Amino acid sequence: MTAAGGRFFVDAWDPSYGASFEASATGPAAPSSAQVETDEELPAADWRAIDVRPGVRAPAVVLLVDGVRRIDASIWTAEDDGGSFPGLAASYAAGVVRCDLERGAAQLAGTRVGRGLFTASPSAQDVVAGSVRYPVHRVGGTGELTKLPAAVQGPLTALEVAVSDAVRTDGDLLVVDGPLRSRRQLPRTLGYIKTQHSQYLDARLTAVVTGLAAGQRSPVFRVGTAWGGWSWYLRLPVAVGAPWAGIVRVECSADLDIKDAVELADLSLVTLPRFASTPYKDPRAPQNLIPIAGLERRLRALLGDARLLHRALAAAARAGVTRR
Repeated sequence: MTAAGGRFFVDAWDPSYGASFEASATGPAAPSSAQVETDEELPAADWRAIDVRPGVRAPAVVLLVDGVRRIDASIWTAEDDGGSFPGLAASYAAGVVRCDLERGAAQLAGTRVGRGLFTASPSAQDVVAGSVRYPVHRVGGTGELTKLPAAVQGPLTALEVAVSDAVRTDGDLLVVDGPLRSRRQLPRTLGYIKTQHSQYLDARLTAVVTGLAAGQRSPVFRVGTAWGGWSWYLRLPVAVGAPWAGIVRVECSADLDIKDAVELADLSLVTLPRFASTPYKDPRAPQNLIPIAGLERRLRALLGDARLLHRALAAAARAGVTRR
């Protein structure tokens, strides 16, 4: 496609999901302020696309874990001193899909559901809405309403760790949908980032990334932030399109040495592409992996009917139904 001023591309993702590479006013993505070490697997001057290495085989079992969350209602508390605090009644769920690559079979291996009332109110108590209980998760600070959705991430991450720990076996590979964050201590674990918010590399090294062919990866580099670690990019199977089409960033624990990180990078290259979705099945193809898409649908169903829960919460608020 062409237009006045040069070429342009249409992102393969359905616009309702955003874009696979998030643009900003400062360019294709805001440059990250993190310190990045690029002379790890290869010197930066020698960066090039890396193909599947001979002899590298995918693991027999791959576990893919994901979580979903939903705000069921916004609330306000009434304090004894006449003040008030905002709060969120939220539902969240985590699950894991076990993929047996030798048998070519995948199955739902476990799910868990959690709920909570997130607020900084010192007087808040658990809320019972019909048959559903929302335990209090007291947040620090003044508990501004805009910051409350982020408070749900901690309990959700803990749920993801618990559900994946329950089904892990020796030799498997765990793929977490999203950054590793507090899951860096988990063995043989990859963080899978399908939307690129920040640009970690300079223009020359970024050109290596956007020049990747399907089934190739970048060299491993190190991101020096509190939640950083070893990272690399790879391109999933995708039709020719925008420079970042089909590119995902993968990360593993900073506690590993470079040799182990490179081994995981090679493993990701023979594992992740086989799970890539296709545009006619998924509006976020190919980055939204097929098992993850199915898992997300299942988890959202487990959260229950949002309208019924909202009505139950409203009824509980009118009746003052709480539990210590």
